Amino acid sequence: MRRGYIARRRRNKIRLFASSFRGAHSRLTRTITQEKIRALISAHRDRDKKKRDFRRLWITRINAVIRNKGVSYSYSKLLNDLYKSQLLLNRKILAQIAILNKNCLYMISNEILDPLE
Repeated sequence: MRRGYIARRRRNKIRLFASSFRGAHSRLTRTITQEKIRALISAHRDRDKKKRDFRRLWITRINAVIRNKGVSYSYSKLLNDLYKSQLLLNRKILAQIAILNKNCLYMISNEILDPLE
C-alpha cells in the first residue's frame, strides 16, 4: 500500500533549492532546511550591504578625482556646493562622470564655485 506524496513533494521542493550545496547540505532534509534559512538570511542581509558598499565606492571615486583639482577641495565641499547651488546629481552619476570624464566634473565644480564666490 502506498502512502501520500505531499511530504515528499515538500522535501523535493527544498532539495531543488539546495541542489548546488556541498555534501550533506544538499542530501539530508533537516540540514537542507537549516542551510536554506541561512542562505536566505545572508541574501537579505547582503542586499543592504551591497547598497552601502557601492555608496562607499562612489564616494571614494569622486573624492579621489576631486582632490586632484585643488589642494583644499574635497568631496564634502563639492557636495555642499552642489546642494547650495541646487544642482541635484546623485553620487552614482557623479562617480561615473569622475571616471569617464574628469574634465566634465571639473567644469561642474567650477560652475558651482563661481556664483558662490
